[in-house]
Amino acid sequence: MNKGSRREISDLIVQHDPLGQARVPVERAAVVAELAELGQVRAARIVSRMPATGGILDEEYVNGVLFRSHAELQRLSEEFLQPQRVLALLRPTVAAYRAHATRTPIRVVDFGCGLGYLIRWLAAKGDLGPDVELIGVDFNDSLVNAASAAAKAESLKCRFVTGDVFALDEPATIVTSVGVLHHFAAQSLESLFRAHETAGVAAFMHYDIAPTWPAPLGAWLFHAARMREPLARQDGVLSAVRAHDDETLTSAARAGTSSYRIGVFGTPFALFPVTRIIRPVVGIRPELVDQLRRGLGRMHRHLNLE
Repeated sequence: MNKGSRREISDLIVQHDPLGQARVPVERAAVVAELAELGQVRAARIVSRMPATGGILDEEYVNGVLFRSHAELQRLSEEFLQPQRVLALLRPTVAAYRAHATRTPIRVVDFGCGLGYLIRWLAAKGDLGPDVELIGVDFNDSLVNAASAAAKAESLKCRFVTGDVFALDEPATIVTSVGVLHHFAAQSLESLFRAHETAGVAAFMHYDIAPTWPAPLGAWLFHAARMREPLARQDGVLSAVRAHDDETLTSAARAGTSSYRIGVFGTPFALFPVTRIIRPVVGIRPELVDQLRRGLGRMHRHLNLE
């Protein structure tokens, strides 16, 4: 079976209208049938056990499952120092934009923010400057509400929005994401990257699992040991299987855009692939490249832009 044909449970149990605004009812039997047809027997069994009324999945239960799964994902991000990884590239990118542009505030937007851990961490520890506005965006309003509540409890200067990252009333300057790209089929990536250019984004950095040969095994071991939610275990391992390789991501970005220099930021992994767990595909306006390289210092060797 083509790895791209497999579906994650979280992609199926929450659905929205064509505009991505309103949440629509999800038939449990339809989800179970689709997973079974794809040969994903365990995933089908997990969904079949979810409560439903009149055949429609219980929205409150689904929200709870997704909350618990994202909470476990947050722990994974903490243990793998993911916010620190993002900040290492984000800080010089912000500085490069600040040196060449006059538009403020500089809006850093996390695409598919979930519970907002990245944005909340940046608000607490990133120190990106008073001219930077931190925003998390997700289609799932229950996750956005939880992120907003956490930020309020922590007295953090950031905000969270339900909707489309490329259709914000106040456009994004820099767009980032963690663990989102593998949710898109390879044939959909080109239009995704094109949306950045249409929205006038100055730079993007999308972090996702590096599809090295140890990745699925490592994901299985980690999720078996650390995750408690069945959905998180199932989807977490499949995420590693579905991850796009560097060539797929950079080719799609170049095909979908013409205003960015495109590349991947990270060390080579041919000899020690286990050390390359997650890396970003990067796009940046050409006039910002030299300043970004200077800001990266010695790390600029790991950013290959074309």
